[in-house]
Amino acid sequence: MSTGGALRFTVGLVQMSCGDGAAANIDKAVRLIRNAAGRGAHIICLQELFSSRYFCQHEDTSRFDLAEPVPGPTTARCAALAGELGVVLVVPVFERRAAGVYHNSVVVIDADGALLGRYRKAHVPDDPLYYEKFYFTPGDLGYPVFRTRFARIGPLICWDQWFPEAARLSALGGADLIVYPSAIGWHPAERGAEGAAQYDAWRTIQRGHAIANGVFVAAVNRVGHEGPPGGGLQFWGQSFVCDPGGRILAAGSIDRDEVVLAVCDGGAIETRRRGWPFLRDRRVDTYAGLTARLLDGPLDTGSAARGETPRRPGSGGAPD
Repeated sequence: MSTGGALRFTVGLVQMSCGDGAAANIDKAVRLIRNAAGRGAHIICLQELFSSRYFCQHEDTSRFDLAEPVPGPTTARCAALAGELGVVLVVPVFERRAAGVYHNSVVVIDADGALLGRYRKAHVPDDPLYYEKFYFTPGDLGYPVFRTRFARIGPLICWDQWFPEAARLSALGGADLIVYPSAIGWHPAERGAEGAAQYDAWRTIQRGHAIANGVFVAAVNRVGHEGPPGGGLQFWGQSFVCDPGGRILAAGSIDRDEVVLAVCDGGAIETRRRGWPFLRDRRVDTYAGLTARLLDGPLDTGSAARGETPRRPGSGGAPD
């Protein structure tokens, strides 16, 4: 469990547009990582699927050729870079686990170049222009937290942003910083009517995770339009870091390649949790219903109070 023991550390978010060539995208990311390190960043985070365009707008089996193993070429290059610069890198990878089994993953590399481990995206969407279930097997590693040289990091990915359970489990695992590599944008037909509300919801819920858990939260998003004119996705960038009170420490532009830097004081976690001790006051004995998909009927409230799985009358005693 985190107690706010992390010292002051600087987070650098690399937000950028992506082209068709993986080599060029990786080279751009490396240049921006060097820029972030040169400006004092200790923990540098890349955006979701940073080495390619966001290919999930369509279902195309040839896109599986973009996947690579972990460890693999991208993690090897980033590990060498982390060791050279003395920085922690949060590196998204389209992971090839086996023939026919692929994951949307993040690898955390420590400041000496050591691969500390990976997180595989747990919540996988299937929406228009976000056909990720075609490509990605849901993650099976839980919500790991990695102790790095500078802070304890809980990596999550994009769609995970909308699920408070993931952020809570990362915080319970000791995260000082929860980071969300992302690829989120507007459909051109929706931007006029819904664009402002969609963006506000995205930023608001992540600020809420910071507040509810007393941790720093960072979201790093891509920029640029990908897809045909009048279609595709316009990625809204605006990467940001907020503190345990939900206050925005730094934010990026809507349309530029850039590095967003934020200085984080680890002592703010202790201060915030002393004032707002939400983790202390959790009623874990009352949350058994969270393990059910829905609470469809009258519950045996006695079993719920005891922390057991709620049961519906007539279910023969079997959990829902």
